[in-house]
Amino acid sequence: MNPLPMILADLRGLRWNAVVVVVLVAVAVAVGIALGAQERAFRHASARAADDFPLLIGAAGSNTQLVLTSVYLRLEALPLMNGAALARLGTDERVAAVAPIAFGDVVAGHPVIGTTAAFAGRWGRLAPIEGRMFAAENEAVIGSDARLAIGDDLKPSHGHAGAVWPTDLGHVGTEEAAHVHAGAHYKVVGRLAPTGGPWDRAVIVPVETVWETHGLGNGHAPGIERIGPPFDAATVPDVPAIVVKPKSFAAAYQLRGEWRRGVTQALFPAEVLVELHVALGDVQQILLVASALDDGLVFLAVTALLVTVVGLRRRRYAVLRALGAPQSFVLATVWGAAAVLMVAGASLGLGLGWGAAIAVSQLIAGDTGLAVPVTIGAPEILWAGAVALAGSLFALIPAWVAGRGSVIDGLSS
Repeated sequence: MNPLPMILADLRGLRWNAVVVVVLVAVAVAVGIALGAQERAFRHASARAADDFPLLIGAAGSNTQLVLTSVYLRLEALPLMNGAALARLGTDERVAAVAPIAFGDVVAGHPVIGTTAAFAGRWGRLAPIEGRMFAAENEAVIGSDARLAIGDDLKPSHGHAGAVWPTDLGHVGTEEAAHVHAGAHYKVVGRLAPTGGPWDRAVIVPVETVWETHGLGNGHAPGIERIGPPFDAATVPDVPAIVVKPKSFAAAYQLRGEWRRGVTQALFPAEVLVELHVALGDVQQILLVASALDDGLVFLAVTALLVTVVGLRRRRYAVLRALGAPQSFVLATVWGAAAVLMVAGASLGLGLGWGAAIAVSQLIAGDTGLAVPVTIGAPEILWAGAVALAGSLFALIPAWVAGRGSVIDGLSS
């Protein structure tokens, strides 16, 4: 006997009960899908943003804050390192390129970053998509997501960029307007290609401009007005961070070992990311366990609902058995209807979870500047499949209830 017509009849009879079951299962599945997809996407985005920083050197202190400030522009005051280190690294035979990074100012909510033209272009990998690279002091290039335009004349303000960025990106707030540097200005001459990181929202200027804006000179010998390395060891100001591009892996580890002693620290950003990802992984495991428990509670609630519905339909199933349908037919009918609801809920939950992860990615991008592309992969599909399978096993309970008991009792109920 084919139970499919009875399964379809049961589903039509459930009506709003069926909708409730599908929605409950979908929401339970979506939570786990969103957590898994978002966590994996965030790991990928944060690692990609750090790829442009082979080796970071700074004054002794928090290595996490050095990475957060230099790579992810979560701007906090960093201890300064003697500027002579910049000149020393520039002449080191193991170093292919070196660039200082200077922070502290803000323009229309965008953080102002002082560095070299070579590093602004990621040593030849990143070219302007509009205009050109800066070639003199008081010129600036902007990131791909900066809400500014080529030719804009910008007046920097002293202060913590986090007070206005990113919520007021593109607008001059009251606090920013009150701390404008007198006489300082930049002209935007180019826009860089996107990197997928927070630097896409920055205003990047020659480091000499930042130094001179704060009355520190230009880092070169008296009478020299050019920008970029080499810097003069006797006059270069102290710097919060230096990016180093070693010539080889061996050179990278040698430099890391030498510069992490005494008053300086040197690190690969991946070292800090591993620690952060481990912490995030622990949190994710807790959330996934909580999500699994939530799924279990949903299954119990759905099972209780289906058992109640089966009890109300006890006479219908007794009639089937009185007409000659075996107990296995009734079990297959009830289980099939319940299993269809579970699979439908898991499939809908896969889509809802993807949508939720995308929405969270937009929030993360707005807050951090990280481009967090979300994709649904094998882990999410396996999670939805596991939930559908578990739900189908739970569906055996109302199916067993429907098939038990005598036909006479069912007909008289």
